[in-house]
Amino acid sequence: MKESAKSHITFVVVAGIVRPVMNLLMNKKWEGLENLPAGGFIAVPNHCTEIDPLVVGHLLYNQKRMPHFLAKAGLFKVPLVGAVLRAVKQIPVERSTAGAHRSLQLAREVVDEGGAIVIYPEGTLTRDPELWPMKGHTGAARMALEGGIPLVPMAHWGAHEVFPRYAKRLHILPRKTSRVLVGPPVDLSAFSGRPLDKATLTEATNVIMDAITGLLATLRGEEPPALRWDPSAHKQAKHGRFVARGETDGRTGTTRENTGDFSE
Repeated sequence: MKESAKSHITFVVVAGIVRPVMNLLMNKKWEGLENLPAGGFIAVPNHCTEIDPLVVGHLLYNQKRMPHFLAKAGLFKVPLVGAVLRAVKQIPVERSTAGAHRSLQLAREVVDEGGAIVIYPEGTLTRDPELWPMKGHTGAARMALEGGIPLVPMAHWGAHEVFPRYAKRLHILPRKTSRVLVGPPVDLSAFSGRPLDKATLTEATNVIMDAITGLLATLRGEEPPALRWDPSAHKQAKHGRFVARGETDGRTGTTRENTGDFSE
């Protein structure tokens, strides 16, 4: 990848801090690395704990693929944090049309340079009580179809035991293993030439989420739920933290109190 000298140096410094910490926190088992394309691509992982980006970034960096995440625009305004994010060419996500266009331009530059764009289709940590992937947003599908960019599904499992969803402390002992499974690029050829309207993008997103869920099912050795969790159907916000307090489980009909395992 043709990273600038400044970007490369910053990546090396950040990685020099993060990688030893990740190796200390957990064992790792990475599978399917042969599925990573030679050129630029979009990576779409599941999202079940705040340290997911470190897990995925660690894997990509070790394969000499610089990870570039779509991050909230507000983070770029935080002193020092914003400077680092800009230095390593992370991509701010803004709501304005002009901001969204600029984000897409930056993403295409990264891909053209052979880098990896990491997009979490779920948009936030999964609301699913059992941590299965929930209903996805269409941004990754749109970017892949508009730019003809390979889209690589990933699933990881185990990091949530070290840092459970919305936890306040790490659980290092007994030592855990983080497993990551990389799948082959999602075949989106069926959508080629179709107008990128809501119906097309929703259908393509379902194909993407099926691929991610299938990989996670392999890692977990379990069958995923027949119906993907939809926050709207459970009167949950699609973004931000969600606190389950006396919430009724839509699958079991039981009432769940606010616990560390299901608080957002």
